[in-house]
Amino acid sequence: MSSLQIGITLFVSMLVLMSLRVPLSASMFIPGAIGYWAMAGEGALLNYLKGLAFARFSVYDLSVIPLFILMGQFATQGGLSRALFRFANSLVGHFRGGMAMASIYACAAFGAVCGSSVATAATLSQVALPEMRRHRYSGRLATATLAVGGTLGILIPPSVPLVVYAILTEQNIAKLFLAAFIPGLIATLGYCLVIWLTVRMRPELAPSQPRHSVAERIKALVEVWPVAVVFATVFGGIYAGVFTPTEGAAVGAAGTFFAALIRNELNWKTFRQCLFGTAETAGMIFLIFLGADMLNGALALSQMPTHLSEWVTGLEWSPLTIVASIIALYIVLGFFMDELSAVILTIPVVFPAVMGLDLWGLEYSDKAIWFGILVLMVMQIGLVHPPVGLNIYIINSLARDIPILETFKGVLPFLASDFLRVILLFMFPSICLLYTSDAAD
Repeated sequence: MSSLQIGITLFVSMLVLMSLRVPLSASMFIPGAIGYWAMAGEGALLNYLKGLAFARFSVYDLSVIPLFILMGQFATQGGLSRALFRFANSLVGHFRGGMAMASIYACAAFGAVCGSSVATAATLSQVALPEMRRHRYSGRLATATLAVGGTLGILIPPSVPLVVYAILTEQNIAKLFLAAFIPGLIATLGYCLVIWLTVRMRPELAPSQPRHSVAERIKALVEVWPVAVVFATVFGGIYAGVFTPTEGAAVGAAGTFFAALIRNELNWKTFRQCLFGTAETAGMIFLIFLGADMLNGALALSQMPTHLSEWVTGLEWSPLTIVASIIALYIVLGFFMDELSAVILTIPVVFPAVMGLDLWGLEYSDKAIWFGILVLMVMQIGLVHPPVGLNIYIINSLARDIPILETFKGVLPFLASDFLRVILLFMFPSICLLYTSDAAD
């Protein structure tokens, strides 16, 4: 068996193990270790394993991941999601469908201090879902809105998958964060437009509610000032070059911690939950890193990425057709894998091939940033797309009386918005590159 055939066998073996519900890190590590041993021998494998963990976990930039996760944990336990929803609802809740729009705005704002899709969906659902039910909103519209709103948690910076992409491709994290802002804003406004069109055609899905008074709006505004301060401090400092993304993540974690203390939402029990939640999530991510490094090491030994890159660049297809095919592959992967795992697994293989293409005449760094945002948006679709849709299952676990099929049906109009946004970014890379040249290196 040739080394290329071994590489293909390793990839197929990983998919088989995943289908058998073997943990993803093990699904990648086991075939990688066996393939490395088959190609290089036992001694080479042991020598590779000796430095594998240290080589990965000693990377300073990786510390930004647990810090942003901790920032999100403090924001979740500190009741900031509740304050954001109340403020957004006080502004637009009196419109028909306004409470659903408020949920989208609150998800976007919470994503700016969270960085996790699942956490955003689960946290806002506990706040917004009871309110929408109390005002007799359709279960289909309410659950679908919260499911798609949760995806903004990975699109609005800070985004853990985007940090991972930056580390794997050696790109500037600040520029990637800045590049995600306009697509994130377009996503937010697109979802609100879908809600407006839906309730315009079917008004019974979302009854209107009384307008909030000025005093109520001012009170709601006062409650969200910690979020605004943390966001402005962290990302203003990163973009201005005052501190690095890692330092900014530390500042953000400290800021959300003190914000939770000021709101009297944090006690010893919830503080421990924040630490344990951060440790569990970060540990899972780092184990996936370890498994992916083992598999990618074996794939590199088989020269599969090189063969793939040569095959892709040798195709008679246009470069845009090739990238469109890769994007279609990511949509399919999103049916079965979470966005973080897909990025860690595929980027080391796919990225070199894409960078070898002439795409819109973009320079290397601009091309890398554009492709990263494009991949992130496509993987975002997988979080709510049938047949898996992780966010939908999260919402369904909180609203068991609403059939999951109803939520999937409610998501379909939002998916149309997602696909239109992907096409828009695919055709016009300047949407995400407009301000990246001004970001600090």
